[in-house]
Amino acid sequence: MSLSEGTKQNTFDLRGRDFIELTDYTTEEIQYLLDLAIEIKGKQKRGEVYHPLKGKTVGLIFEKSSTRTRVSFEVGTYQLGGHALFLSKNDIQLGRGETIADTAAVMSRYLDGIMIRTFGHENVIELARYSTVPVINGLSDLAHPCQVLADLQTIYEHKGALKGLKLAYIGDGNNMAHSLMLGCAKLGVHVSVASPEGYEPSAQITEEARQIAGATGATVEVVRDPKAAAAQADVIYTDVWASMGFEEEQKAREAAFAAYQVNEELVQHAKPDYLFMHCLPAHRGEEVSEGVIDGKNSIIFDQAENRLHAQKALMAALIGS
Repeated sequence: MSLSEGTKQNTFDLRGRDFIELTDYTTEEIQYLLDLAIEIKGKQKRGEVYHPLKGKTVGLIFEKSSTRTRVSFEVGTYQLGGHALFLSKNDIQLGRGETIADTAAVMSRYLDGIMIRTFGHENVIELARYSTVPVINGLSDLAHPCQVLADLQTIYEHKGALKGLKLAYIGDGNNMAHSLMLGCAKLGVHVSVASPEGYEPSAQITEEARQIAGATGATVEVVRDPKAAAAQADVIYTDVWASMGFEEEQKAREAAFAAYQVNEELVQHAKPDYLFMHCLPAHRGEEVSEGVIDGKNSIIFDQAENRLHAQKALMAALIGS
């Protein structure tokens, strides 16, 4: 069953495009990527050989460490027939003063595509501006679109549809919240974000998501009460309270987010067949109780697996022959 079933099936030529945020793509293009991810996942499960990256090399720049991003991109590139080149901040001159523009120009002469996982979102934008090969945002402080592409795929696989569902995000209004708001709005998923005062998502991104939602029939709201956000939700989503780079705020954040734990009491406000999602790594006993994250409604490992398939779809579409 196709995500875009009921509409004309389109194949989009996305070769050479960057993937900075989901707003770079139309609703139909995102649907195409999700359909492609599901198709590629099926090929792998059936043991079919699919090598659109044969003879191609993808550079993976990591200024932030990672488990899922590194493993999924390296394995995904290999499974697509290509070669992945891991580059930490200690491996390239970017970490020792070379400009992003010069780095982009040089790496474009060697590579067929670049993934970057970094702190400042402006680094991703500048890399894409000066690169002549596709640039994929593996994560920045502002956005995490690769994760949301996998999340939307996972929700669709479990629910059979996306449009009209409600996703409640409980916690820090961080990069994860931003990309969820934008991605869900694009696909017609209602989003309710509950964050404590001072930790709300960007007002600019919230307004952008609302404008997108106006065209797809979705709604986007930011509230203070986590129970209100969780009311009749199809999906409950959370993230760590102190993301990478904010570890020194851990104690202050524990106090601020004490009432925002996703636990057995909170999920009672969601639909009985709600899905629990977390982008991982998770801190059991902080942002989520063990009973919820390890319970029957949790799909966190399906979600983690789909990082591989969604990113393979991205690389096949943007970099593949």
